[in-house]
Amino acid sequence: MGNSSRIIGLVCACAGVAAVAAVARRNSVSFPLPEREGESEVQEHIVAARAFNRSSALLAASVLADSAMEHYRGSFANPAMYTPLASSALSVLAGLHGGVDRNAETQQLRHAIYVVAVAAGVSGTAFHLYNVTKRPGGWSWNNLFYGAPLGAPAALLLSGALGAVAERLRDEPAEKPQIFGLPAGKALALLASAGLVGTVGEVALLHFRGSFQHPAMYAPVSLPPIAAVLLAQAALRSPRPSWFARAWLRMTAALGLIGVGFHARGIARNQGGWRNWSQNLFNGPPLPAPPSFSALALAGLAALRLRETEK
Repeated sequence: MGNSSRIIGLVCACAGVAAVAAVARRNSVSFPLPEREGESEVQEHIVAARAFNRSSALLAASVLADSAMEHYRGSFANPAMYTPLASSALSVLAGLHGGVDRNAETQQLRHAIYVVAVAAGVSGTAFHLYNVTKRPGGWSWNNLFYGAPLGAPAALLLSGALGAVAERLRDEPAEKPQIFGLPAGKALALLASAGLVGTVGEVALLHFRGSFQHPAMYAPVSLPPIAAVLLAQAALRSPRPSWFARAWLRMTAALGLIGVGFHARGIARNQGGWRNWSQNLFNGPPLPAPPSFSALALAGLAALRLRETEK
């Protein structure tokens, strides 16, 4: 690989990580604070929709950085490998725009971008599944470890789903909004819970490949599952989520950002450290992956806030 190509790959990765940090910072200060002026109680579903737009952007930024690095490493051998870069980049822009949009109606362009992201995620999962099964040995642990990651396109699908649900929520009445026939807060909490479970599955596979060589590697396979259970409990049983559920979700959101630091440490421990970034950035733990937990935890917090308004 030439130096110019390596620089392009690094720029893509850094742009994605910077977007992750920016959106995470915006989300981290939006939920614990009182409602802003003009965001009255009757607009609570719009507040939740905007939060889901931002969570979608954060998750899409993680996908953008990760797929840019991984598909660059694969030399973009298939033209379809450019698809997740374009789709996730558009999803980041749509999410950032939706995060500041207070209009109580679906924005059609944003919705179309999210639908395309879902389609790209579904097709990407099929491509990655084919990549795993066509290898010698077929469906095996070795091919799951070193073949195309199944969780990466699924994250793009989930990003599109978060955004599409946000747009759908905007068209609901302020009183008793519903999603798929369920109270909106209940439906959103179930969606965020399912997303956390899926993300834990991918992380568990990769950390198992790494033999859990550092005790911190157990954190992302132990804390988020509890957050998922608490979200599901709030959705199915209690319209008044406990402080414990909120605290655990905030801890899960922080875990995603802390994970970036641990992955950066893992890269630095490789031979040559960051001086040899052109190799270690690709061979070390994926730097943009952990904020996916932050995105889903922040979506869960928004769902709990809306759930509190439901009887």
